[in-house]
Amino acid sequence: MATTLERRELGNTGLKVSCIGFGASPLGNVFGHVSTGDALAAVGDALRLGINFFDTSPYYGGTVSETVLGNCLKELGVRRDEIVVSTKCGRYIDGFDFSAERVTRSIDESLARLKMDYVDILHCHDIEFGSLDQIVNETIPALQKLKETGKIRFIGITALPLGIFTYVLDRVPPGSVDVILSYCHYSINDSTLVDLLPYLKGKGVGVISASPLAMGLLTENGPPEWHPASPELKSACGAAAAHCKEKGKNISKVALQYSLTNKEISAVLVGMNSPRQVEENVAAALELLHEGLDEDLLGEVSAVLEPVKNQTWPSGIQQR
Repeated sequence: MATTLERRELGNTGLKVSCIGFGASPLGNVFGHVSTGDALAAVGDALRLGINFFDTSPYYGGTVSETVLGNCLKELGVRRDEIVVSTKCGRYIDGFDFSAERVTRSIDESLARLKMDYVDILHCHDIEFGSLDQIVNETIPALQKLKETGKIRFIGITALPLGIFTYVLDRVPPGSVDVILSYCHYSINDSTLVDLLPYLKGKGVGVISASPLAMGLLTENGPPEWHPASPELKSACGAAAAHCKEKGKNISKVALQYSLTNKEISAVLVGMNSPRQVEENVAAALELLHEGLDEDLLGEVSAVLEPVKNQTWPSGIQQR
């Protein structure tokens, strides 16, 4: 019986990433203060339990997440070739800047904070807030040059609206974008990413999905105040969470397991800031591997959410 996480190929990159990725935005204190000890313990636990993929951004906590993650990985003495690290460029605490000059400077700043010579993936962060033509004609060519220097191995793009990915990928030379990072589109309440998977596979682009809990919608505590979902969607997710609780189950675990079932999605990023969160997420993945999904409960939850299925919300997300 396997006791470690499944690893999946990431598009055509040759990288093998753990099916659960460590989302390091919480290390930037964006959801409350995380002590140095808790951060170190969480990252250490993740490595021990088979997570090899870590994702951060200079935007998270205004560079704090990158710095804390870099410090943790250095202190733990992890071999660089045993982990996959992605960070981002173009979105910063003071706004968006996708210019060639800024993203070129950005990677040097990120590498210094991460205490690394290179990152495996550099994503253009939330590109729907910039000019997509600038992304196509200026940003991605600048990242291609960085790739040639060895500071980054692969290029990615992130966005909330799914149409952003096809717009860019149809306009850049084949193979110039290696990975996309989508969020909130492969969860129980919204699975629209599935429609895009054949297209992405045809382009040879690896797929990472984030926010399997829909930024807090699929939790017992419910979403944060700033969540942009409609009252109807929030209410339905609350009812689904209550139904799971009545059955002695946790909707967050059901949601994470659902998001892990599609093998064409290489990794599901989950924000983590404590050993308990790491252990619960890995345990959920291993339970899925050995026992499969609770199809009856998933069906009941899906029925509750059916009236609001695939309901979108506006862009302009504050934290993720």
